[in-house]
Amino acid sequence: MKYQVDLNCDIGESFGAYKIGNDDALLSFVSSANIACGYHAGDHNIMNETVSLAAKRNVAIGAHPGFQDLQGFGRRLIDVQPNEVYHLMIYQLGALSGFVTIHGEKLRHVKPHGALYNLAATNRNIANAIAQSVFDFRRDLILVGLSGSVLIEEGRKIGLQVAEEVFADRTYQSDGTLTSRTKENALIHDVDEAVKQVIQMITTNTVTAVDGSIIPIKADTICVHGDGETAFSLLQTLKFHFLKHNIQIARLGEQT
Repeated sequence: MKYQVDLNCDIGESFGAYKIGNDDALLSFVSSANIACGYHAGDHNIMNETVSLAAKRNVAIGAHPGFQDLQGFGRRLIDVQPNEVYHLMIYQLGALSGFVTIHGEKLRHVKPHGALYNLAATNRNIANAIAQSVFDFRRDLILVGLSGSVLIEEGRKIGLQVAEEVFADRTYQSDGTLTSRTKENALIHDVDEAVKQVIQMITTNTVTAVDGSIIPIKADTICVHGDGETAFSLLQTLKFHFLKHNIQIARLGEQT
């Protein structure tokens, strides 16, 4: 059987004098890039550079907006109202879109980052604010969210094309949510274990949770975190195994 999936990476997360990840190398393996928009990471110089790199590699460009939390890398939960979320989304989408435009490219998708992403997976009011902001900004954008989450439901309800995302390097709880990064078993550091999980998710539409239960999941797009220690080797190994399992990589919106 032939499978198609998008392979994405969160990148553009360096800022100022601080370098995070090896974006140029990672872009050789992915079909979509989620580029930080300056709130949790990235800055105006990095956004411009990362958009340019993605364009040269023919990688689909997406916005990766998060909480205004540079010190916490956007992974700390902030108590916000839905209207604040709407505005922070619009602000960051506008910022990245400017750089996309000057490089003659088109913004294709939006994926919230970190704590905002996880909050939107279960909080319907926040999910609705995110979906509404994307719809109002440009309704042909694809909204990326955790597979089976409230954000996916709200995106569909409002009329957006959605992409259900799964993670190569994260573990799952029995309710389909990601294991909190505060837990020791939140991340998958072993490349072979991560690859095994990805193949399972694509070919069986299931994932094995940390308690051993098998839960249903839909894999439109696979995420590898660009700041992860094994990101490069994981992407390299995934592409090798995709060939073995007849899995074709196709950009979001171009899957048949």
